[in-house]
Amino acid sequence: MKKLALTGIAALTIISCTTTSSTTQNTSQNKTVGDNISDNQLMDKVQKDALKYFWDYAEPNSKLGRERYHEDNIYPDNDKHVITTGGSGFGLATILVGVERGFIPRKEAVKRLTKMMDFLAKADRHKGAWSHWINGETGKTVPFGKKDNGGDLVETAFLTTGIIQVREYFKNGNAEEKALAKKCDELWKGIQWNWYTKGGEKVLYWHWSPEYQWEMNFPLQGYNECLITYILAASSPTFSIDAETYEKGWTRNGTYLSDREKYGLPMFVKHNGAEEYGGPLFWAHYSYIGLDPTNLSDKLIKNYFDLNKNQVLIDYKYCVENPKQWKGYGENYWGLTAGYSRNKDGGVGYDAHFPQNDHGVITPTAALSSFPYTPKESMDFLRFMYTQKPEFIGSAGPYDATSIHYDNWTTPRYLAIDQGTIAPMIENYRTGFLWKLFMNAPEIQQGLKKLSFKSEKYNIK
Repeated sequence: MKKLALTGIAALTIISCTTTSSTTQNTSQNKTVGDNISDNQLMDKVQKDALKYFWDYAEPNSKLGRERYHEDNIYPDNDKHVITTGGSGFGLATILVGVERGFIPRKEAVKRLTKMMDFLAKADRHKGAWSHWINGETGKTVPFGKKDNGGDLVETAFLTTGIIQVREYFKNGNAEEKALAKKCDELWKGIQWNWYTKGGEKVLYWHWSPEYQWEMNFPLQGYNECLITYILAASSPTFSIDAETYEKGWTRNGTYLSDREKYGLPMFVKHNGAEEYGGPLFWAHYSYIGLDPTNLSDKLIKNYFDLNKNQVLIDYKYCVENPKQWKGYGENYWGLTAGYSRNKDGGVGYDAHFPQNDHGVITPTAALSSFPYTPKESMDFLRFMYTQKPEFIGSAGPYDATSIHYDNWTTPRYLAIDQGTIAPMIENYRTGFLWKLFMNAPEIQQGLKKLSFKSEKYNIK
């Protein structure tokens, strides 16, 4: 399911299903844990649970991340075999967390990751970029929409972050690991980022299709979840963009800055279509699986960590304030982002939740993936989920959408792009593991310098 960062979020395509919710699946999983469980044990547990999505429930042929996994085995669009590019990138990071923490054997992970890279090498590519959806059985592009049937540069960027992290993790290992790293390197270097400037315009475009060319016409201009696309495009050793493309395109010639505040917290930038409260919380997660915002600055932003932290805190304070008086909202139950949602008829749909589009549905990934920014508030949420709300927990961790207001409504379903940020962002909070892999990659260091980013932590000056 695509997290469309449209110029106006109201234009988000809502994909609705008619299926009603159920909480009867995997009853053995739906057990509360003891109140005496430690914070570290809780983080281990939710990381292990989220890992299952990409390890136990991966698409069988490609081993990449399915777009969705439904415990009820009901797939209204017959898309059980469809894999998602961006979610698979988060899945790569999740698997690395599993290896690093000893949740899965390193040798088995190398074997599986090699299979995944071999699949991606043979899958359809569009000027080096992958499509948003791919048929996991054939490697063929699955259209996300009629004209969205070619390369998706943003989803490709999320995937590429994971590919680079895999390369960095295994590049100095044994022969099999070095061979895996080489495959990753070749995939990364084959992406023609500069093609997606539509012939040299000073902006990146989200889509290109061999059939429809540039008809999707979606320039990537900040601020939303797409920052990492520019970082990678500038870092490419083979098909790079220049700094002017970043400045004129992403920052809109610097006009994306904001002097607004909410709850006394500076916004710093204009969130596309959500300038009052900020956008859905995935905007603070997707680009930052690898990009470490800690004391990271560029010509316009003094500290990306503060930018993200304030967005999350504004969302948190909104939920605590709870102006719409939804039952359950509060210090232990908060977090608005895109994902499955509850339709007015009680069925399952999809929506981009944020304070200006709040329907009483809390998406667990919102708070859980915000651990680096709000460790106490995120831990309060995590503890509440696992100790008080067993009906919200399934075989791969908390379900994608929940609502205490609607009689503890949930749906026994998961989305890769939501479940995939949980383990990586919690790990970045715990150890900075994935941040270190990505930020120390030689090309990334050079690309960040090209764009005038600075980070004392990684000696980027």
